[in-house]
Amino acid sequence: MFPNGITRKDFLSGTLAVGIGSASGLTPIPQSALRAQASDPPPPAPVIHDVRSFGATGDGKTIDSSAINQAIEEIATAGGGTLYFPAGTYLCASIRLKSSVSLYLDAGTTILAVDVPPEGTTTGGYDPTGPPQFWERFQDFGHNHWRNSLLWGEDLHDVSILGPGLIWGKGLSRGEANELPRAESPGVGNKAIALKNCRNVTFRDFSMLACGHFAILLTGVDNLLIDGLKIDTNRDGIDIDCCRNVHVSNCTVNSPWDDAICPKSSFALGYARATENVTISNCYVTGIYDYGTLLNGTFKRMQYPQGSRPPIGRITISDLTMRNMVHSPIFLRLGKRMRGPEGVPPGTIKRVILSNIVSSNAVAEYPSIISGVPGSVIQDIKISNVYLHQLGGGTKEWSELEPAEKESSYPEATMFGTLPARGFFVRHARNIEFSNIEVVRAKSDERPAFWLQDVDGVDLFHVTAGKNC
Repeated sequence: MFPNGITRKDFLSGTLAVGIGSASGLTPIPQSALRAQASDPPPPAPVIHDVRSFGATGDGKTIDSSAINQAIEEIATAGGGTLYFPAGTYLCASIRLKSSVSLYLDAGTTILAVDVPPEGTTTGGYDPTGPPQFWERFQDFGHNHWRNSLLWGEDLHDVSILGPGLIWGKGLSRGEANELPRAESPGVGNKAIALKNCRNVTFRDFSMLACGHFAILLTGVDNLLIDGLKIDTNRDGIDIDCCRNVHVSNCTVNSPWDDAICPKSSFALGYARATENVTISNCYVTGIYDYGTLLNGTFKRMQYPQGSRPPIGRITISDLTMRNMVHSPIFLRLGKRMRGPEGVPPGTIKRVILSNIVSSNAVAEYPSIISGVPGSVIQDIKISNVYLHQLGGGTKEWSELEPAEKESSYPEATMFGTLPARGFFVRHARNIEFSNIEVVRAKSDERPAFWLQDVDGVDLFHVTAGKNC
């Protein structure tokens, strides 16, 4: 009870609200206003459209992409809404996403990529790639095109794909030169989801299976949320290229033949654009990966002068566990592939922090690698709280190896072959700090734990490496 004798119940009642307002000098709330507020209609419910009402069958035999595209077009024209997919198998070629349209895939729903003939097709296949551009020579075919996909969009905003359903890229090409259909053939699709120059994008809760060259290719996409996806695919999982403000969380990605989650900055937009402000957390990945093994990590590209190659820097990777690695547990490579416009200098790798990392049962041939090239060094790297367990077995002959530079080769952990170190191979680097590092091996190994060449400034604190350190 208040001092003036009014109970809390009375105070909260609309009748006494007017009297209290008058007594305290406040402007009274008219009873008509209170009645008007009480009678205000609730906000309109989200507009949800059943895809079957547009002619989609979901029978797994009829190609439904035409009906789905009609539905998306009509919903977008009306101002947006949600296209609902009830349980069923929707056989599709290209589905064209639109701004302000959400797709909801219910439990039991499968979007199934249609098969095309081995030689390709000019009728009934996936959308054409579009006109060639001069910058395509700087990336492979898959990174340069978006429309030859199961679901694609360009220059869109406020797009989402939600729900517990499945996207199955059964009819998509893996983009391999020795496999048919070739991705370059007419009517062939090679990606499950591809977006270019989009913003405000959400992918949540669905699963993806066998999705061609890319399960998800995102190029120039800003304000991106990916959460709770389960991806089991036959090449790349999620490629995040030239994107900003990205959150990837709670995802499982199995990509035995390629990258799982891969932030990068290419020239696929026709100009250099940094990938920056990326957070990847609570993800489980298996397979082969670039930056993709991040757990609770952040990725940021620094600002760079116009016309230069975006540098790699201000990266933090932490709380990472790896098992049975068939390549290097840690791989930092700065090369000179020069896949950019003439006159653009090599990029840089600097200001990278790696911490709280555990690797067990890694192969002996490939230790962790930090390798620049002559004249272009990796710099300002801090590695701390790391436990590396290698299988061991390295011979004296291995310890005497002198790996080739391979400046213009594709960056991958096997590029130098067997290496003369069992813990860290460091070459062409500056200002490298190791602290709280333990390097152990299952079997005797004749190689040193650390092999350094052309390294300007290295600090080692509390390093345990046993014999041959």
